[in-house]
Amino acid sequence: MGYPVTFDADRPETHDRVQIVIRILIVVLLSILAGAIGWVWGLLYLAIPVLAAILISQKGARTYLDEAGSNMGLWLRYVVAFDAYLLLLTDKLPTDDLKQIVRLDFAPDGEPTAGGVLVRIITAIPHGIVLAILGVVSLVLWVIAAVMVLVQERYPEGIWSFQRGYLRWTARVLGYLAGLAQAYPPFAFDTGPETSAGAAIAPPEPTA
Repeated sequence: MGYPVTFDADRPETHDRVQIVIRILIVVLLSILAGAIGWVWGLLYLAIPVLAAILISQKGARTYLDEAGSNMGLWLRYVVAFDAYLLLLTDKLPTDDLKQIVRLDFAPDGEPTAGGVLVRIITAIPHGIVLAILGVVSLVLWVIAAVMVLVQERYPEGIWSFQRGYLRWTARVLGYLAGLAQAYPPFAFDTGPETSAGAAIAPPEPTA
């Protein structure tokens, strides 16, 4: 696609039945704390561009992008890795070694402005509507996949690819909202393997 935000993950050979139970408990907990799961992601939709605008206004666009590996880019990796866990793309919760869970890479271009990033809350609404509709399909497929994992510890590759495509679309929108991508995200649901955007923003090396 050539978009400066890319996402991919490796499909596990088998899935752990216990992890299904853990995911259900996490969803129940989030529902109790937030009233509904949608409120959690709705908050992220607003919080990411607001936080990006604050960082850009304080540090400047160039410094913001240069430091994204230790702030916004890293935070988005944790968000996407957690989403990948909930969507049954992986059985691994986000850890310090995120590259072993998901591959979310950015190749930022241009210089975002604080005001321009805030406007994206509005311009990204069409994507939010489409993702909400796809989210319903994703939920149905999640239930089917969860049942199949409980029965045989794996589920069809087609369902896994759909969830990967759904999260890939979500990742592009998040990168756009954060000002890490200047181009408007494409309305494209691609489910195949994806090459890296260049890994221009890499997570910081762990310290000893």
